[in-house]
Amino acid sequence: MSAGSLAGRARAPFGVYVHVPFCATRCGYCDFNTYTPGELGGRSGPREWLAALCSELDLAAATLGDPPPAATVFVGGGTPSLLGASGLAAVLDAIRGSFGLAVGAEVTTEANPESTSEDFFAGIRDAGYTRVSLGMQSAAPHVLRVLDREHTPGRAIEAVREAHRAGFAHVNLDLIYGTPGERPADLRDSLDVVLRAGVDHVSAYALTVEDGTAMARRVRRGELATVDDDVLAADYELIDDTLSAAGLTWYEVSNWAASPEARCAHNLGYWHDRDWWAAGPGAHGHVDGVRWWNVKHPARYVEMLAAGALPADDGELLTDEDRRTERVMLRLRTAAGLPLELLDGDGLGAAHQAAGDGLLDEEALRGGAAVLTRRGRLLADGVVRRLLG
Repeated sequence: MSAGSLAGRARAPFGVYVHVPFCATRCGYCDFNTYTPGELGGRSGPREWLAALCSELDLAAATLGDPPPAATVFVGGGTPSLLGASGLAAVLDAIRGSFGLAVGAEVTTEANPESTSEDFFAGIRDAGYTRVSLGMQSAAPHVLRVLDREHTPGRAIEAVREAHRAGFAHVNLDLIYGTPGERPADLRDSLDVVLRAGVDHVSAYALTVEDGTAMARRVRRGELATVDDDVLAADYELIDDTLSAAGLTWYEVSNWAASPEARCAHNLGYWHDRDWWAAGPGAHGHVDGVRWWNVKHPARYVEMLAAGALPADDGELLTDEDRRTERVMLRLRTAAGLPLELLDGDGLGAAHQAAGDGLLDEEALRGGAAVLTRRGRLLADGVVRRLLG
């Protein structure tokens, strides 16, 4: 990725993603680019990372050449709340100083309930954060143990209350379903807890056992059962029924919101082929068909920025067909659906056949968009393959 390849190409609305690569412990199912203190061995910790991040953001703005101000910011990880309110305030200050923030910008941070407090939420609200996403995963203690989650079941809900008291109108809770040993009653209890918390957004993800994780090793040894597709489908239907009845409507296959204002604008940018700069170790960015990804290890990340270089590990220039394929894959996941103009003749034929099979909404298709039915959401990847031929 050369500086010249990106200059003047960033389009509004523009997003900034910041990857915080630190966790207190490693969850058994996680394959994200994260590091515990023991894995880092005292090198390239939060202080060094923050200095390098500020350098990357300054270089990014210079590389893009007068980019639009950030309309959305998303700080993910890892565990961003380990930085504390002052660390997250410094991250947002660095973005203000490099890109600037658009009027009414959505600013989200992820947080682990155990590393938050009343003071934490008040501090990040004062700093300018507008949205918080809390990793609850489950309300069942035995499910949390299988996932190697450290928080107690009630802590996530207390964290929601603290965030609301601090003035956050938009709070998300993350759920994971399909964990070995999770019963339908456990999932129902988790959903009841979520609804009692009064959040306006819920994300629910099917557990994926990734190669190389501790959970994958336990599955191979027979200590944990494999994830069953039929169970996952039944779980998804339970989640959708429960949240829909409570007034939270799906707007992406794994996300439900109480209103259009509650939807995550940053993630909608991903699904609608918008531009974002991704800062931090292992982060993936995209500007006008140019995609790149940063070096993964925090020590290498810090070294490259100390030498005045952008920390990109590699990148690619997407062809027009690459971009069309990605638009089909991503927009089909949303409730707004896929504009039929993105399909070729074979794809249009496949869309009508999929509607006949109950996978796409026939009324939406007549209106010019391919929108998944609930059965289609359960088989979304297969529908994409059909539309792309």
